Amino acid sequence: MEFTISKSDLVRELNLSQGVVEKRTTIPILSNVLVEAGDERVTLTATDLELGIQCSCQARVQKKGSGTIPARKLLDYVRLLPEADVQVKFQENCWASLVCGRSRTRIAGMSRESFPELPRMPDAICEFSVATLGALIARTIFAISIEESRFTLNGCLLLLRPDTITMVSTDGHRLALAEKQEPVSGVPSAYRALLPRKALGEILRFASDAPVDSKVKFAGDENHLFFQIGDRLLICRKLIGNFPDYDRVLPKEQPHMVSIPREELRASIERVMQFSDERTHAIRVRFSPGEAHVFSSISDTGESEESLNIEYGGEPLEISFNAQYLLEFLRVVSGEQVVFRFKESNSAGELRPAAGDGGLLYRYVVMPMRI
Repeated sequence: MEFTISKSDLVRELNLSQGVVEKRTTIPILSNVLVEAGDERVTLTATDLELGIQCSCQARVQKKGSGTIPARKLLDYVRLLPEADVQVKFQENCWASLVCGRSRTRIAGMSRESFPELPRMPDAICEFSVATLGALIARTIFAISIEESRFTLNGCLLLLRPDTITMVSTDGHRLALAEKQEPVSGVPSAYRALLPRKALGEILRFASDAPVDSKVKFAGDENHLFFQIGDRLLICRKLIGNFPDYDRVLPKEQPHMVSIPREELRASIERVMQFSDERTHAIRVRFSPGEAHVFSSISDTGESEESLNIEYGGEPLEISFNAQYLLEFLRVVSGEQVVFRFKESNSAGELRPAAGDGGLLYRYVVMPMRI
């Protein structure tokens, strides 16, 4: 195999593959990227057996073929080359030679036969906006459980209907629901799938690098889900199991509602959290007529209190929350104001953007803490 490729193109596509390359593995071939040249294009494939990524870009192919190279070593080296074309040639002994200007390097590769085959993408079920998918993931990924024993909570629920796209995540202490009204061509009634956290992170990277008006083609088979964005394809294994009935968690009755400036609330919580318990990050929020107080309990490091002007005429009420949970919502939502809905001190609180959050319906439910 022999081809010539732009250094910037090669670095860009190699960067996208790094998220799934196994750094420490008992299967050495998984540390390599599969390079395939043919029909004036070069395709790069990486996998950890749970997640696979294929990227391709234009190249001048002198001889078709394939081979594997250590992914991290290749990226670290190519990134340091001058902005010019790189000539790549694979030899019979699986070594690859790279020539760029006056730089000449040989990298030891491995046989292509050892590289696992990725499943082929079936016909697409539907397609929808990449920007929408990225926005939904950004607003739900942080609420995924990190406890391995709760495997059905280790990902997001993706729910596709003909006119809406919904993503839901929960770790048992909070729940994030983001939904966008958007035509989803090809979905007959409803399609549900559980996406693992790692796959969601990689889709976010794809979405951030894609043109704003790009579409994602989505498909699924018995075991895998497929997301194709332009010349890039992400393949992931489905999470098996039943996601909790999130409708039962969403509060039905919340008589109290307070609108608070988002940036003021975020800054106040960040300051008060410096004096909260390092393990629980517990803070208290007290609502009283015309004012909200955010404060920490007295600890070995000190105490802190902030006050915010609000419109509230109900009875004084105090709720304890994990400050980190509140901040993760406030850092991803857009708009100047957020709405805080609540019923009583021992009931779940709900945060929403006060106005349209980029056309999304966004609900964030947080359980209170007992201090």
